[in-house]
Formats: sequence, structure tokens, C-alpha cells
Amino acid sequence: MDSATWSGSVPDSPALAPRVRVGRDKWFNLLWLLPIGFAVLVVAVAVAQGLRNMPSVQSFMQDHPGTLVPDGLAPGLPAWIGWQHFFNLFLMIFIIRSGLQILTDHPRLYWTRHCTPGSDWLRIQQSVPDDPLWTAKQDSVSLPGQVGLPGRRHSIGLARWWHLGTDVLWLLNGLVFYVLLFTTGQWRRIVPTSWDVFPNAVTVGIQYLSLDWPHENGWVAYNSLQLLAYFLTVFVAGPLALITGLGMSPALSTRFRRLSTLLSIQTARSLHFLVLVWFLLFIVVHVTLVFTTGLLRNLDHMYAVRDANDWIGFAVFAASMVVVIVGWVAATPLTFRHPRLVQRVGFALIGPAQRLFEHVDARPGQYTERDISPYMWHNGHYPKSPEYEALREGGFEDYRLAVGGLVANPVELSLADLRGLPPHEQITQHYCIQGWSGVAEWGGVSMQTIMDLVRPDPAAKWVLFYSFGEGADGGVYYDAHPVEQMGNALTMLAYDMNGDRLSFGHGAPLRLRNELQLGFKHVKWIKAIEFVADFSHTASGFGGYNEDHEFFGYRQSI
Repeated sequence: MDSATWSGSVPDSPALAPRVRVGRDKWFNLLWLLPIGFAVLVVAVAVAQGLRNMPSVQSFMQDHPGTLVPDGLAPGLPAWIGWQHFFNLFLMIFIIRSGLQILTDHPRLYWTRHCTPGSDWLRIQQSVPDDPLWTAKQDSVSLPGQVGLPGRRHSIGLARWWHLGTDVLWLLNGLVFYVLLFTTGQWRRIVPTSWDVFPNAVTVGIQYLSLDWPHENGWVAYNSLQLLAYFLTVFVAGPLALITGLGMSPALSTRFRRLSTLLSIQTARSLHFLVLVWFLLFIVVHVTLVFTTGLLRNLDHMYAVRDANDWIGFAVFAASMVVVIVGWVAATPLTFRHPRLVQRVGFALIGPAQRLFEHVDARPGQYTERDISPYMWHNGHYPKSPEYEALREGGFEDYRLAVGGLVANPVELSLADLRGLPPHEQITQHYCIQGWSGVAEWGGVSMQTIMDLVRPDPAAKWVLFYSFGEGADGGVYYDAHPVEQMGNALTMLAYDMNGDRLSFGHGAPLRLRNELQLGFKHVKWIKAIEFVADFSHTASGFGGYNEDHEFFGYRQSI
């Protein structure tokens, strides 16, 4: 990865501090939460200290001491909890960093599936400029190199391999944790078994806020506030991270229509972000309390599996932190120097699930004209060749779509020829790899009709779509699709959009729609189609322009 030429020499564009919409057109800088939070904390401490002097509150705290010792569970922590704790920590640094990198590629969050400029509720970018051809790539922002992963603007392809690949390991680690938790009875430590946990948690909260902290004895039992925090993190935030992550998948959302209607991609994306906020808040509070409520004893419990107050647990903790720091620091240069390795490892981890999801039964009919988005983002490198400009100036009268390769009947089709074929219409949702979405009505011809016309050879396993547009680094933009997806009910060549001729910005005169895949694979400004046995000899051989240059995956159903 050459920083000087990466993604067409895209320059840095630093992210703004997060801003939340207040009302119609006002924005609140979340950095103000630091002084506001400090002031609220000071007031809360004063109120808590006052409450502790009240006889009724003292009586309440005596009746609800704060810690409920679970029945039938012996004191102590098994060694596997320590190992699981470390693996969880190690994997989450890559998940969080790559997740932040992914967010910067479309640095706005919405609550509806329509990503209309001005409807975002959170942003880390300026307002969208009044440029009708402003692209989502132009809207991306940068993060410091050791915050995002890999830490370069518009490096979402590699960030996704880190994120999705590490997610698989994190979920496997979590599955092992769940199994061990319930087979050993350790679930009693973090699962409330009585409503008394809530009044006891109030007691603990008053103790913390009044700065007269509760007596900690995690070797025997966690206090009620800790118990609730652990329960929410393990059994609510963890599963919600998985569900909202899958809610952004085009293949799954297109298949599980009832779920995706309720949990739109943008709702899922916003909730996914809020889960991240919870994890970050939990980590900060958790680490603070570990260090301030008896550091050596707490580290002995988790890292040395012993109820002591010496330096053994600290030594193990320090060694584990060396591993974490080395992993954190090495991840970015490793990605820059060996991006194909990151891509191969990421695909090895997430690839089986992606291939499975590609074969789901995607059906039409989820959306109606009422669901059409008022705005669809533009994207891509607009074609500027003399050939395309001449066709555009002539209203594409001289346009000819060449369809060839391993077919029995190669053809060249004008737009009039294409319009003379059996028409196909669908209202579907676009899922951009950068995170934005939108619903549009597409009119054109199904790819099944094209295949019936040209009759592909059985040896044809892939279909290559070539564009008049160049990629960001120069050269023809193209992408490969599995031939079996061409017969899908939602795969088509579109020449109309929302009842009008396809516009220049959205791919005139012809673009692909394959609703099982992310948007970068929906090639715009189509020049030619070729059926091939494999794509290893096309361009760099990775299955598409973005796959060749920016390490996207040729199978991207998630």
C-alpha cells in the first residue's frame, strides 16, 4: 500500500469531533460531555453523600447491603475465565479499531434506511455540500494511524477483513465462554436470580458516588451493580453486536424480510454504533475500578487465579499487556506491508459464511413505491473517455452492449434492443460497502433473459462486467459475479431508475443490480459483459477492480 497513490491519491480529510443533531438544524459537539459530565459527577457525589446521612437511606442500605452471594457456588475463579478474559480483550482491540475505520467511510448515522443528507442524527464530518455529483467516497474522513485500522482514509476493504475476520474469532471465543459458563455453574456470578439485585445495586451506586466505596470481594461474589453490568455486557450487548452486524448484510436482509423491515440497515448500523459506545464505556469504568479498588488483589484474581495480594497477578497482567501493545502497534504496518495476507486470512475466516449466505433465496416484493428514497448517494469514478462522452452527447443512440465470452450466441445490443426484450422491474435496497443505503425502483431486463439469449457454455462459471468508467488508479473498472447468481430473481441490467432514464451519476446508460452483493459490485456505465471459466487472468486476477486495487472481496454478501 503506497500512501502517496492509495485509492487514487485520495488526500487526508480529518474527522470532526462527534456531533449529535439537536432539533432540525442544530448540532451538539459531544466533547462538551466531558466538562458537563464532570459537573454532573460533582453534583452526584454531593447528593450521594447527603443521602448517606439520611436515616431512611441508611436503613435501606442496611437492608440491602449490595452483594448477593450466589447459592451453591464455591469461592474462586477458574483459570479458563482468565484465558477467556485475555482473548476477549486482545480480539476487541482489532474489532474496535477496524470498526471505527469502517465508520469513517460513511461518517454519518441515520435511523431510517434513507440516507438523505440532513437526516443524519450523528456525524463526524461537515454537512454535505451542494454538489449534485458529490460522492460517498469524497465524504469519507481520516483517523490517526494508530486509532483506525489500518488507519488510512478509504481503506474500508482491509478494515472489513480485520473486522469480520476477528469477529469470527471473537464469536467463537464467546461461544466457548457461554458453554463453560453454564457447564461449570459460573453463570451464577453474572446472571441475576432475584429481583433483590436492583435495590442492592442502588446501594452500591450510592456507595460509589459518595466515594465511600463498597467492600470488594470478587473472589466470592460481585456486587449487584457489577453483576448487572456484566450481565448486560455478556448477554445483551454481545448478542446485539452480532444481530445488528448481520442486519447490515444485503444477502440476509433480502432473505429475512420481516426482520429487515423492522431492523433496517441504518437502524442496525446506529444500534451497532451504540453497542460500541457501551463496550467503550464499560471498558473505561471496568479498568478504572480494577485499578482503584485493590489493584494487586484484583489482578491476582483474574490473572493468577489466586486470592492473594502480591505481585504475581500483576506480573502476568504486565506480560499480557506487552502482547496487547505489540498487537496494537504492529497491526497497521503489517496491513500496509502485507495487505494480501490480511485479505486471505480474513476471507479464510469469514468466507464460509459469505458463501453460505450467497445461496439464500432472495425474493422480490419487500418494498413498494412508498419506500423509495428521496435521495440516493452517488459513487464511483465518473467516466471521462472521449468514447463515453460521444455516446452521452448522442443520447446513447450509438451505444452497443457487447455480450460474449463462453456463450453460444454472442450479441451486441443497442438500448432499443434491450428495451425490446421482456421488461423487468424491481424495487430494492442498495447496500453500499461504505455503509449508506437507499431504496429505488429499477427498470430494465433480467440477467436471466440475457442468458437465455446468449446461452452460456457449461464451462462459464463467472460473469465479468466492464465499465466505461475508470477506477481511481486508472484502468478499466470491472467486477466478477458467480454465474449462478445471474438467474436470481433480483439480478438485472437497469436502464431506468424511479421511472426515468438512468442518470449519468447513477450509471447511464446501463448498470447492474445483484441484490445479494454489496453496492461496489453493481457495475455502472456498463460497456461489455463476458462469460468466463475463471477470472484469474483478468487484470490482477482478484475478481474486480476494487478487489485488485483496494483489497475488497469478490464475494461480499455480508
